[in-house]
Amino acid sequence: MKRKALWALVVVVLVAAGAGAGWFIYQRIGEAKVKAATKTNYRGGGASVPVVAVAASTADIGVQLEGLGTVTPVATVTVRSRVDGQLVKIGFREGQVVKAGDFLAEIDPRPFQVALAQAEAQLARDAALLKNAQVDLERYRVLFKQDSIAQQQLATQEALVRQNEATLKMDQANVENARLQLAYSRITAPVSGRLGLRQVDLGNMVRAGDANGLVVITQLQPITVVFPIAEDSLPPVMKKLAAGEKLPVAAYDRAGKTQLASGTLITADNVIDPATGTVKLKAQFSNEDYGLFPSQFVNARMLVDTRKDATVVPTAAVQRGTPGTFVYAVDPEKKVVSVKKVRVGPQQGERVAIEEGISPGTLVVVDGTDRLREGATVELVVRDDSPPKDSPRKKGDQKLSVEERARRWQELNARIDRGDFGEEIRKLPEEERKKKMRELRDKAQK
Repeated sequence: MKRKALWALVVVVLVAAGAGAGWFIYQRIGEAKVKAATKTNYRGGGASVPVVAVAASTADIGVQLEGLGTVTPVATVTVRSRVDGQLVKIGFREGQVVKAGDFLAEIDPRPFQVALAQAEAQLARDAALLKNAQVDLERYRVLFKQDSIAQQQLATQEALVRQNEATLKMDQANVENARLQLAYSRITAPVSGRLGLRQVDLGNMVRAGDANGLVVITQLQPITVVFPIAEDSLPPVMKKLAAGEKLPVAAYDRAGKTQLASGTLITADNVIDPATGTVKLKAQFSNEDYGLFPSQFVNARMLVDTRKDATVVPTAAVQRGTPGTFVYAVDPEKKVVSVKKVRVGPQQGERVAIEEGISPGTLVVVDGTDRLREGATVELVVRDDSPPKDSPRKKGDQKLSVEERARRWQELNARIDRGDFGEEIRKLPEEERKKKMRELRDKAQK
């Protein structure tokens, strides 16, 4: 029995060993097949990788500094009454745009009119007393020369005249003060701007010490944007400001896609924030269309310099990995990609300048890079930029090769950069440019 059990154990061990060896061989064969397939796909021996490529172009690109800014009004004024009284008239609407000096509200003027009348009456009374004292003084001087009165009586009359003159000046001041209080009962806008919500209703008693006031006016034209930049970027900006140059600043929405307004840099703060290593800049915008609103968050882009005739590619073409910063360049004849290490320059929208690594006209991959490596065979695919069916392309355009399309777009893009098609199209990113040019072409075909 023991011998049979031993033989059974030996058989089980041998079967297990055979199964393990078979599984190991199967795994090795599978890995070899995967490697062979990978090598075939990426080294040009089999299926090509479909990619979208565009040609590097030559264009002027701006050196921009960006920062998340806050829209800040030039002036914010809380309109308060300068006298106490009942609010009897309101001459504005909430949200109304007013100019400096426009009528806003009125405090009951009757108490101030009465006070003015009293002050004027007191002034007239004291003026008559002064005139009588002056007449008596002239009479006393004559009598003193005739040695008819004592010198003390003449001196007393002269003092009385001076006293009445001082009283008259005080009365005149009281009249001016009464007129000023009456003028304060009529409230006008101290600055131009947009009115906020009304804080006091008609008929209420208002006082000069009220904290909330009647309404708040915010000046919107012009308006400013305060945004930070890194302290390392400050020297060229200060050099431009010292030279009196007006650096253009554009304000974009929070997504950074839509331009809201354009203005100029007016000043920089006098200290650097040690906690963040940034310094605040202030730009001013005319805000003619009220596109900027107080306390709104915007992306501020300031143009510091312009690189002329730079080699430009879409930002999607630039890759980052073990080699550093690189692009996949396509050989249009062999349909093979190669890794080109590049040095990236300034970026403007969806375009970036290449300082070193490729030359204008080089085809670079902008879509499909995740499946590429050095020496991979590719198939150039035209991105589907076709217009709607009711406005088909011309037959000649359908026969163009990818290289020819890239060349034509490079030439058209250069014309756009020169401003041949207007300033609005020149500011758009590349994809938006293509869309706009297709719309113009379709209109021309109709």
